[in-house]
Amino acid sequence: MSITVAGRKMPVTDALRQYAEEKIGNSMKVMDIDPLVAEVVLYVEKNPANPRPACCEVTLRTKGHIIRVEECEEDMYAAIDVAAAKVVRQLRKYKTKVIDRKLRAVDETIRTEPVPTKDLDQLMEELAADEEVVRVKEIEFEPLTEEEALVKIDLLGHDFFAYTDRDTSMVNVLYRRDDVGYGLLKQREEA
Repeated sequence: MSITVAGRKMPVTDALRQYAEEKIGNSMKVMDIDPLVAEVVLYVEKNPANPRPACCEVTLRTKGHIIRVEECEEDMYAAIDVAAAKVVRQLRKYKTKVIDRKLRAVDETIRTEPVPTKDLDQLMEELAADEEVVRVKEIEFEPLTEEEALVKIDLLGHDFFAYTDRDTSMVNVLYRRDDVGYGLLKQREEA
């Protein structure tokens, strides 16, 4: 278990670094998951109209999963406290939904087939023609069920998550709806 504390456009004092390492470290020790690496980024937003400018961003990496928490409060110590509490909740969710399910499903065989990439390449060409691509990120589409994808999107805290359906080997995109719940975009099967 390792913890890295850094500041974004601000110096991190020794007292603040020690406090963050202690709080986040205690949160990580509660769940006893190995290997677990934490990156803590502290920053202050410069907008004077923002009532909660002090932010703490925590990214945990463990065995192919990423758990991300971001919290802003009035002062940095409060932001670290709230982020540490959220880390415990996310790790508990990870342990109960991901690890325990894997232990129950050890004897299941996972069908892995290559993911067709021709549609993704065509989509990237169309996007490049319309606007400038600012960032390119390469990911591996791992075969998951819809329930496992829901767990992943919650752990990451993202608005969408792309994955390969374990049963159909087709690319799906799960997204968080503005009103309530989630939406699922499924790739149409070719006739």
